[in-house]
Amino acid sequence: QIKSQQSEVTRILDGKRIQYQLVDISQDNALRDEMRALAGNPKATPPQIVNGDQYCGDYELFVEAVEQNTLQEFLKLA
Repeated sequence: QIKSQQSEVTRILDGKRIQYQLVDISQDNALRDEMRALAGNPKATPPQIVNGDQYCGDYELFVEAVEQNTLQEFLKLA
């Protein structure tokens, strides 16, 4: 499920020509801890969307922003 959600996020960002960087947390516990700290949730699972040091939200919030045409605001680009 995580893989399919990640693929969906990257497909949408690619389609909208929004640059991004994927961070693989599977091999590094420090990165996983950093993701969970940014999310403010000790049990957060990928994908989590972050812009720099600003936490944007999780997959469900991302999809909601796409459906409501508020992706720029969600990604803190607007």
